Formats: sequence, C-alpha cells, structure tokens
Amino acid sequence: MDIKSLAQLYKNELLNNVVPFWENHSKDEEFGGYFTCLDREGKVFDTDKFIWLQGREVWMFSTLFNKVEQKQQWLDMALHGAKFLQKYGHDGNLNWYFSLTKEGQPLVQPYNIFSDCFATMAFGQLYKATGNEEYGQIAKNTFENILKRSDNPKGKYNKLVPGTRPLKGFSLPMILCNLSLEIEHLLPEQLVDETIKKVLHEVMEVFYQPDSGLILENVKPDGSFSDSFEGRLLNPGHAIEAMWFIMDLSVRLQRPELAQKAVEIVLRTLEYGWDKEFDGIFYFLDIKGNPPQQLEWDQKLWWVHIETLISLIKGYALTKNEKCLTWFEKVHDYTWSHFADPEHGEWFGYLNRRGEVLLPLKGGKWKGCFHVPRGLYQVWKTLETLK
Repeated sequence: MDIKSLAQLYKNELLNNVVPFWENHSKDEEFGGYFTCLDREGKVFDTDKFIWLQGREVWMFSTLFNKVEQKQQWLDMALHGAKFLQKYGHDGNLNWYFSLTKEGQPLVQPYNIFSDCFATMAFGQLYKATGNEEYGQIAKNTFENILKRSDNPKGKYNKLVPGTRPLKGFSLPMILCNLSLEIEHLLPEQLVDETIKKVLHEVMEVFYQPDSGLILENVKPDGSFSDSFEGRLLNPGHAIEAMWFIMDLSVRLQRPELAQKAVEIVLRTLEYGWDKEFDGIFYFLDIKGNPPQQLEWDQKLWWVHIETLISLIKGYALTKNEKCLTWFEKVHDYTWSHFADPEHGEWFGYLNRRGEVLLPLKGGKWKGCFHVPRGLYQVWKTLETLK
C-alpha cells in the first residue's frame, strides 16, 4: 500500500468528485439553503430541508475554507446556507427545527437535539472563517442549550412514558466528544475541560462493556445493562466513529493510553460487526445475538464504512498497531468498490447485505454533504502525516 498515492486518491476524490457534486447540485438559488434529496445524477427529487443536513453542509464548506484553501466560492456556499438557517432554522430561541419546507416554513418541531449540535458546529466553524461575532454567539448559545437539554434531549417531545424503563443514549455523549473540540475556541476553558471529562467517562466507562469489549447504544441511568431491544442494541458504525473522536481527545489531552483503548474497541467492534459471508459492516446488531428490531439491520451504509476508515488510519498513526493497517486495506477495498460512483460523482449511501446498491440516491433525509467529504478529508490528512 503506497501511502503517498493513497493520500492523493482521497484528496482527489474529495476535491474533484465529491465537493463539486454538492456545489453544482445542492444550492437553492431561489429560497436559500440547500437541497439534499438528490438522485444519482444530482437531480432534486424532494425539496424539504432537514436542519441537521443544512448545518452539516455549512460546516463542511466552512471547514474546507478554513483548512484546505481559502476559496471564496466555498465561503460563499457556507454563507448561503447560514443565512437560511439564521432566518428560518429555529423557533426564535435557538431551538432548531428538524425540517422545513423549501421556503423555510417549519414542518417538524425541534425535538431532535442533533439539529442543534450541527447548527453549533456550522456557526462555530463559520465564525472561524469570518470572525463575525453573531455567528460565534449563535454557536455558543446553542451549545449552552444542548448542555441544558442533555439529560432529556427530546424534552416535551419525548413520547416515552417516564419512569417505566428509563434509558440514556450513547449518541449525545459521543457527539459532544467531537463538538467540544469543534467549538472550544468559543468557550471558557473550564467548560471545555468539564464537558470533555464528563463525556469521556460516559463513552469509555458507562456505555463501554468490558466483558464483551463492545459499546452499547443505550444503558440504564446508572449505567447498568437493560435486557430489552434498546438495551441490547449495537450500532457498530457509531461505536467506531466515536473512537476517532476519542483519539482526537487523546492527542488534545496528551493521553496516549486513550488512543490505545480506542483502537482496541475499534478492532473488537470490527471483528463482531463484520459480515463474514458477504463482507462489509452490519448496520445494527443485538449484543446477545437475537434478531434486532431494526429491519434494516443487515444493510451496508456509507457512513459506517467511511467513519471506520478514519478510525483505522488515525489508530495506526497514533499507535502503529499493524492490525489497523490490515483492516484499513480490507475496509478501503470494500468501500471504494461498492460506494464510490466515478460516473456521476459523490457516493452511494445504501447497499443491501450482498453489497448491491439498494437506493441510487446521493442525498436524502439522512445523507447529505458530510460523512463522505469529511471522511475523505480526514483520511487524506492523516495519510499525509504517515509519509
């Protein structure tokens, strides 16, 4: 495996195939914001706008401007989405809706805290690009809202009966590992340190199960196991993605043992989550080997594989564990041969268990301008450090 040409492959795919796809097809010139429901060729097949995907795209173009090259067209693209988000994306108190019509009318209430997380990332990164204090304030205030809501993220929109089977989810502490580093330039040092300490404990000690070496999606409030559909649920992609956030924290905190532990978890999750018959990583599994409740459990998803590539190459860069490199080659080969679309740019998102394209879309309600470009960027930059 030639590191130099591999780095070039990821860089080229990012800058010449993936980013232009979103530049050319997603911008809504009439009403602002972005279209994300794009077919294989980039034609819009639905005009609803999902706030977390709007935020992710603002973040992505701001990041490209800040970290790759200060291209005015990338900054303009980010500002285009930010203007729409500022005007229509929230209820006036920075509670961010889930979805809007193309014109900006709210469709789904602000029940989903991940809309807020990606709005925070978007405006935090855009503040870096522009120095505009208003953007910084939006990011800061939204982050404070997230911390206030963290014990009951859905708030009044929670449909569960309180008290019967209280569970807490992995998703929020996982994303806060990344978010706290993303906007630490805007926050008091003490708040960043406290947040990092708390989420590190949650991810690496509460949701991580030492007996199996795996990470659960949901646990009881005291951290114990719940023998229920939700309590037995494994999402291999989530666990693996979280581990590169932990690796970034290990560098930030100068704690190499954290990276070692993260690598162990990645490798263990891959061994458990890899489809031995058809290759690729399962979407959902049950920790006891029972049938999962998610009917899409055996699909192969773009983000799962891309996030795995990031974790494996960062894991190798930080620990020099050869198993990371072996797995990287295996996952790289599967990912590039199944998800990449050299004909029309961008990548497919959804494959069936056998690895055949299930939906030829390039973007939709859940897939936007985020995992593919962020992953290509992260792998490219990490490979460059290995030269």
